[in-house]
Amino acid sequence: MKWRYAILGGTAAAAAATTVHDLVQSKHAIIRNFPVVGHARFFLERFGPELRQYIVTSNDEERPFSRDQRRWVYASSKLENNYFGFGTDNDVERVEGYPIIKHRTFTGPGAATMPHAQEEIVLPCAKVMGAARGRTHAFRPGSVVNISGMSFGSLSGKAIEALNKGAALAGCLQNTGEGALSPHHRHGGDIVFQIGTSYFGCRDEHGRFDLARLVDLVQSAPVRAIEVKLSQGAKPGLGGMLPGEKVSREIAEIRGIPEGRDCASPSRHEVFHDVDSMLDFVESVAQATGLPVGIKSAVGNTTMWDELTAAMAGGDRGVDFVNIDGGEGGTGAAPMIFADSVAYPFRIGFSEVYRRFAEAGLSDDVVFIGAGKLGVPENAVVAFALGADMVNVGREAMMAIGCIQAQKCHTDHCPVGVATQNPRYTRGLDVSLKSVRAANYVRSLRRDLLKVSEAVGVVHPGLIGPRDVDILDGTRSAVGLAATYGYDPSWPRLGRHLVDEIESIMVAQDATDRESDEERP
Repeated sequence: MKWRYAILGGTAAAAAATTVHDLVQSKHAIIRNFPVVGHARFFLERFGPELRQYIVTSNDEERPFSRDQRRWVYASSKLENNYFGFGTDNDVERVEGYPIIKHRTFTGPGAATMPHAQEEIVLPCAKVMGAARGRTHAFRPGSVVNISGMSFGSLSGKAIEALNKGAALAGCLQNTGEGALSPHHRHGGDIVFQIGTSYFGCRDEHGRFDLARLVDLVQSAPVRAIEVKLSQGAKPGLGGMLPGEKVSREIAEIRGIPEGRDCASPSRHEVFHDVDSMLDFVESVAQATGLPVGIKSAVGNTTMWDELTAAMAGGDRGVDFVNIDGGEGGTGAAPMIFADSVAYPFRIGFSEVYRRFAEAGLSDDVVFIGAGKLGVPENAVVAFALGADMVNVGREAMMAIGCIQAQKCHTDHCPVGVATQNPRYTRGLDVSLKSVRAANYVRSLRRDLLKVSEAVGVVHPGLIGPRDVDILDGTRSAVGLAATYGYDPSWPRLGRHLVDEIESIMVAQDATDRESDEERP
């Protein structure tokens, strides 16, 4: 009997020691919040491929992000091996809509050839945001990969802070989302301030838009651009929704709303009601702040886009950027019907909009941003080939700082402290560690985009065009992006002056990088 008590005592002591260790360590939020039992998640992750081969699912069946996609994000954020072995396990023989990037045998002008070099090279936007309309504070975004609009409220304060510090480390932009610019956004990262239909952060005591407050706000923080949100991929035409469980006292004070009550934003703006009045609003904001001003929208009925391109053709008014959010996107709460069936998926929605600007000869005057599962390399490449100049990453950035796709964003019970305001869970999120992982992920995605660009024979992903990607119908046929989405093959990917500018920037960096390599002992 004594040996049984010894075993039980030893087991209890080991469990106690493990519990203490798990509670004080900060590397893994899931273990810190769920000591001992949290280790099961990493065990299952480690041996998941072997188990799924026989009893569960394949690496590509889970949604919205497959296990392979999540593994790539996690490994990239930790600077671990993010390669895959034994060939693709995607069902390329039967899948319809599978993208194939067509590499070139011989290099294009200026394309690098050094294997695995330049992984820290900067990938700026090929266009200067606001230059076409002469904005006072026009600028060239320093990264083609940026952090999408996720509000403080939808995400925890620690998550927002980690993403902001990560943005500063990676040299990219962080979009505030519609929930205002909080103290958690003020940790060194450059900001895109989003104006939603409730005007949080720039409204008066009656909830109406206040231009003077907006000016004061953007002057108090490193705000580089302003985004007017018309709709978003998760719930287009519905307006934002923050469940009462997540409306803490701090959020209530920042937004000017009651604590603990559902915060539902209007579905449409009060300060404008059509394209004409929207452009007047855009110009008034741009004039008052000097910043580039653009719009974010999911795509459904396309009448608005016809009217917008027609109005901008006159040249006296216009938006500086267009951020298209795919209907498959979303980081927060939404009714199932909206999440599943309202608004086009990214590829269709984006191509519908881009095609109209290209036909009107306006594509060089607008920076095109894409969002909606574009944080994995193959999706991002397709977005660039369709005309995107930058991509925004939302859920992928959440995974970089610890999200495990528990799909509890709407309940305030996110187990890793990313999408919750509950201190029980947010205590597990270590900002210092997660900010570095966010930066690592952004850099890794940029690195892969650069290497694919080189394989295609160009120096920058913004130079990848529709001719460089085909869409497969199993192993039966392949159709180019231009034919698939109705693009005129004569449209240039970028105007000649923009091509020359970005090639000069990238070739100069390449030369500097080579010189640095030669100087190293």
